[in-house]
Amino acid sequence: MEKTSVVNEIRTAVASLCASYGEDYWRELDAQRGYPTEFVDEMVQSGFLNVLIPEQYGGSGLGLIEACAVLEEINRCGAHAGACHAQMYVMGTVLKHGSEEQKQRYLPDIASGVLRLQSFGVTEPSTGTDTTNLKTTATRQGGHYRINGQKVWISRVQHSDLMVMLARTTPREQCKKKTEGMSAFIVDLRDAIDNGLSVQPIDAMINHHACELFFDDLKVPYENLLGEEGQGFRVVLDGMNAERILIGAECIGDAKYFIEKAAAYANEREVFGRPIGSNQGIQFPLAKAYAQMQAANLMVERAANLFDAGEACGSEANMAKMLAADASWQAGDAAMQTHGGFAFSREYHLERKFRETRLYQIAPISTNLILSYIAERELGLPRSF
Repeated sequence: MEKTSVVNEIRTAVASLCASYGEDYWRELDAQRGYPTEFVDEMVQSGFLNVLIPEQYGGSGLGLIEACAVLEEINRCGAHAGACHAQMYVMGTVLKHGSEEQKQRYLPDIASGVLRLQSFGVTEPSTGTDTTNLKTTATRQGGHYRINGQKVWISRVQHSDLMVMLARTTPREQCKKKTEGMSAFIVDLRDAIDNGLSVQPIDAMINHHACELFFDDLKVPYENLLGEEGQGFRVVLDGMNAERILIGAECIGDAKYFIEKAAAYANEREVFGRPIGSNQGIQFPLAKAYAQMQAANLMVERAANLFDAGEACGSEANMAKMLAADASWQAGDAAMQTHGGFAFSREYHLERKFRETRLYQIAPISTNLILSYIAERELGLPRSF
């Protein structure tokens, strides 16, 4: 079956699943700060969160382009893919860098829904996106490591069984390169929480289930080391590229949601005896948002195809995330303006989606850092930091 046909079938099936929940479901969860357990379980059982897991481990064995279609359609339907998107890109670190024993131990249960791998423990309070300067340490003691330190803005920890995290195993000053000396670990949260790991939820602008983590001599078995010791930065970097592309797809979904919602409202809403959509002041911002969304979508597709082909895609992944986030934000702003005062009513759902899509101007990497990356890697300009 052609790839386009598969992607279209995925979109249709995901839209059908999302329709059984509806936007009121997400509005109520947002108000309660609740987690969409039923939705995530159904997504897993339907195979949509398992598309990247090879068939030999119980998944569908598809590529990132298909995974993008899943997350884009979730957001296009007014749902919030951020509740479950990490299972895709975090799983990729285990698939690419895990030992065969680790793959056999975790991937089939992730594919079936027995285990959730929803957390990526990288960001720290004092370092932010300066990942190579992280302070959390992992010290080898016999058959295990002891982890000490702190992480922040780590999402879904309370709704996950496993977390992939990064810690420094060799002091930075003893490393030839700043990207060396860090190691990645698979942390079993079921054993870790309240046993060396403390979790503090963050009351945030959106319902993203983010937490601050405190590690106090947390014991992690040596066999949970993911990849080679000291090479953890490379391990998480692969996950970061996938994350940026997938979140770019989510932003495309948000942009489509905003544009479709605003266009429908502009056709129905009458002021001064005619639909407001007949006014160019309404038409032009929506038309521009549509054009920006289509252009960003091409970059997301290009980045995903490069990733699936195993080719370098760092610049494309960054540009896809930035352009798609800009497109969703502009589409959201145009939709808010189109709805006028009603945009602020939770009944219309726009204000929730507007808050959610604003995150991607900042996370998982800020626009300014992406611009710095492009300036250095693509334009050959000197490093600015």
